[in-house]
Amino acid sequence: MASSFGFAHPRSSLFYNKKDLGLSAFPSTSQLSIYKCKKPTSKNIVMVMTPQQSERKPATTGSVKTPMTMTEKILARASEKPQLRPGDNVWVNVDVFMTNDVTGPGSIGIFKKEFGDNAKVWDREKVVVIPDHYIFTSDERANRNVDILREFSMEQNIKYFYDIKDLGNFRANPDYKGVCHITLAQEGHCRPGEVLLGTDSHTCTAGAFGQFATGIGNTEAGFVLGTGKLLLKVPPTLRFVMDGEMPDYLLAKDLILQIIGEISVAGATYKSMEFVGTTIESLSMEERMTLCNMVIEAGGKNGVVSADRTTFKYLEDKISVPYEPVYSDAQTSFLSEFRFDISKLEPLVAKPHSPDNRALARECKDIKIDRVYIGSCTGGKTEDFLAAAKVFLASGKKVKVPTFLVPATQKVWVDMYTLTVPGSGGKTCSQIFEEAGCDTPASPSCAACMGGPKDTYARMNEAQVCVSTTNRNFPGRMGHKEGRIYLASPYTAAASALTGNQELPRIDEMKKKKKKIFPAVGGSNAIICCFA
Repeated sequence: MASSFGFAHPRSSLFYNKKDLGLSAFPSTSQLSIYKCKKPTSKNIVMVMTPQQSERKPATTGSVKTPMTMTEKILARASEKPQLRPGDNVWVNVDVFMTNDVTGPGSIGIFKKEFGDNAKVWDREKVVVIPDHYIFTSDERANRNVDILREFSMEQNIKYFYDIKDLGNFRANPDYKGVCHITLAQEGHCRPGEVLLGTDSHTCTAGAFGQFATGIGNTEAGFVLGTGKLLLKVPPTLRFVMDGEMPDYLLAKDLILQIIGEISVAGATYKSMEFVGTTIESLSMEERMTLCNMVIEAGGKNGVVSADRTTFKYLEDKISVPYEPVYSDAQTSFLSEFRFDISKLEPLVAKPHSPDNRALARECKDIKIDRVYIGSCTGGKTEDFLAAAKVFLASGKKVKVPTFLVPATQKVWVDMYTLTVPGSGGKTCSQIFEEAGCDTPASPSCAACMGGPKDTYARMNEAQVCVSTTNRNFPGRMGHKEGRIYLASPYTAAASALTGNQELPRIDEMKKKKKKIFPAVGGSNAIICCFA
C-alpha cells in the first residue's frame, strides 16, 4: 500500500477500504422546489488519493419515513409509491420516451405487432423521435430506417419528430437537430425529477439534469409506446465524491475515464452512479453530460447529478412545463462510496480495446497515430470544440494527421461558426480549425462513432490508429475491425493531432509556472504539449 502519492496510477493499489464512515458531499439545496421556466415570449467506502472530508449534509426533499437516494425518489414518484428500496420491482410511468433511426424501426415493429396496426401511442407529446445515427449516407437500408420513422411519426401525429429530408444540405432541414442525447437537452426534454427512457444505451446522458435516464431494448420500447409504463428494478446506488479544484488541463472525460479505470466496465452493472462533490458542482451542464454519458461504459443503469443553479440556468429558456428536482436524503445508505482528489489527476486515455484500459496520456507518447476524431454525444458539444480550439490556438501549428470534426447538433455547428474563442482576438472555432489544417466541420450526426455504412463520414475503413473523443473503443466500433481507438478528452485529442518532439514536462513544474498543459498521444511517434 502506497503511503504517499500525487496521482492514482492506473491499476494501482492506491485504494483502502474503511467501514462505517460517515457519508457526505451533496449540493447545498435543501428543500423540495417546483420550478417552472418559460421560454422567451454498502457502508464500505473506497478512498482514493484524499483524506476524509468534513461532513457536508446531503440535501433532502422534506420529511421521509425511510431515507432514499435520488434515483429511488424519482422511481418512487414515477411508480406512485411512498418509498422504494434497491431490488424492488415497480411499474414506472414514463415522462419521456426517445427513439432513433437505428432502434426505432424495430421498436415500431414490435409496437404494431403487439398492439395492432391501427394502435395509437400512449401520448404523442411524450414520444420524441430523432434520426441521428446513419443519416448522411447513400445506403438504402439506412435511408429506409429514416423513412420508417417519418411514416410512423406522421401516422401517430408525433409532436417531437426532428425530421430530415434533404441529405445534401442539412441546413435545409430546420427540424433536423442531430445526435439524440444532445438534442434532448437542447430542446428541453431533460427535466429534473423525471423518467426518460430511450432506445440507445447512452440515454443515461440526461442524468446530468437530475433525471432518471436509461437505455432500453426494442421489446421494452414497443411496450412503452403502447402503455407509457415499464417494469423496472430499483438499482442500488454507488456514490462518487469528486473534490478539489479542476486543473486547467482536465475535462470531464478525464474524470469518467478515471472512474471506469478504477471500477472496470462491469463495476457498476445495474447500479445507479451518483456524482457529488465540489468538482462536480463546478462543472458546466455540458461537462456533466459527458460524465453521465459514459456510466453505461461502467455497466451502470443510470447516472445522476443533483440539479442546482447551473441546471436551472441552463433550462431557463428551454422548458415551459413545471418540474420537481429531488435529492438524496442525509441518512440514506449507498452500496459503496468512492472518493477522488481531482486536483492531483492527470490527463487520461483509454487504450484499445476497452474503456477501462486506462493509462496516463503521457505514457502513450510513443504511439504513432493516423487520425483524430472530435465528435459524438460524448465529445461533440460546443464546449468540446471550444476546448479543442484553445489547444490549436495555443500551439499555432498545423495538425500532422487528418483531424475530423463532427458537431453533435445543428446548434453546435452554428456555434462553431459564430462563437468567438476567448483570447483569440475574435476568431471562431471554425477559423482556428481551418488555420490548423483540420477537416471542415461535417454535418451534425453520430457519423463514425458507431461505424456505419462504408460511406459514413470519417469512418475507419482501414486498420488505423485513432485518438477519439467518443465513448467506446471495442474492435470494429468505428469501422474496421482491426482499427485501434484511444479514447481521450478534446484537449488530449487536439494536442494529439499536432506534431512535435518535445518531452512532456512534469505536471508539478507546469503548476509552478502557472501554465496550462495539454498532454497527448503521439501524433507521429511524439507527444505534444501546447502551452496557453
